[in-house]
Amino acid sequence: MRRFKIGERDLDETSPELREALPHAYQQRLRPLCLCKEPPVPMYIARMEGQYLIKRMPLSGRDHDAVCPAYEPPYELSGLGPLIGNAIQIDASGKAELKLDFTLTKRGPRSAPGAPAEPSEPSIRSEAKKLSLRAMLHYLWEAGELTEWRSVWVGKRGWGRVRNSLLNAAAQMTARGSSLSDMLYVPEMYHPADKDGIAARRAATLKGIQATETGPRKLMLMVAEVKEFAPAREGQKIAVRHLPFPLMVEDGAWRRLAARHEAELELWRSNEAFHLIVICTFGISTAGIASLEEIALMVVNEHWIPFENIDELRLLEKLSVLKRKSVKGLRFNLSRHQPIVSVMLPEQKPSPVAMFIVPAGAGEEYEHGLAGMIEARPEITPWIWRVAAGEMPRLP
Repeated sequence: MRRFKIGERDLDETSPELREALPHAYQQRLRPLCLCKEPPVPMYIARMEGQYLIKRMPLSGRDHDAVCPAYEPPYELSGLGPLIGNAIQIDASGKAELKLDFTLTKRGPRSAPGAPAEPSEPSIRSEAKKLSLRAMLHYLWEAGELTEWRSVWVGKRGWGRVRNSLLNAAAQMTARGSSLSDMLYVPEMYHPADKDGIAARRAATLKGIQATETGPRKLMLMVAEVKEFAPAREGQKIAVRHLPFPLMVEDGAWRRLAARHEAELELWRSNEAFHLIVICTFGISTAGIASLEEIALMVVNEHWIPFENIDELRLLEKLSVLKRKSVKGLRFNLSRHQPIVSVMLPEQKPSPVAMFIVPAGAGEEYEHGLAGMIEARPEITPWIWRVAAGEMPRLP
């Protein structure tokens, strides 16, 4: 049983005293200390759907004991590794300071929006400098613990919980001197009984990016679920769930988007249970029309776990029925030609397991990179599925 220290009190995680202490500690911005190790590990309190939950600080998972539920696999095995200390810097308070590779202002006439380019070569020399839009989405997903899954969570993760997880994660991040929460809009789940309140909160959040006749246009970051793509009189429009107006996209930008995210779009269209997540920068014109500037897409399964291809999906399906925790690895800025851990099993005994999927077309450079990752973490047991060799190996 986990124990936490809040102020001067040591409390068990299941005790009524802890539940009673959390609302007050949340208001006072006190940091609970996880007593799984010495010295204790600072955490924070999040409010989700009326409940107060203790969450780990960004990138602090490896500081916890391996048997602690807050333990997190090493970030060197995913695309997060090259970003630590460069694009992502953790200060003494546990806040993550981010360097962004996209702008939130637009000067001069509005130009055609577009999807940010992904790295064209496997080199990572320039990838650690700043977070691309895709990397920003991946970091929010990981920090919000949305990459984690246990079978007992079936039916307990909908858009409301996803939204709260993203906003709580953003509250622990800063960029360009401001809280990321002030730059991020995540549509609130629609409830007919609260439609006026939802509209008022949305208007208050978006009023700062309404364009004026002079000066640079302010942009905002949005994470939402795509409902559908549809043609407009000129260009395309994207309808996102829980948002009453579409996001406009010009024809050229739409063609680039469709080409760059062909795999994500193909996967999403193949199964009604999948969700397509959009992250974009957007502004609102003087006429009140919302339009995209930059955009990236990510496909997730019915449990909101990201996946890149059918092979990863098959692995996630097999793991989804297990009570033990699995953690999906994400690519961030890395290209598809570089190896990353597909899934971690941090609770596996006698040692955590890193699960790798080697695509059929992988060459010597890919295999060399994979071997280096495995050799660098001897305390972790590798599980490797080489797709070209045949069916998935037996699970650990």
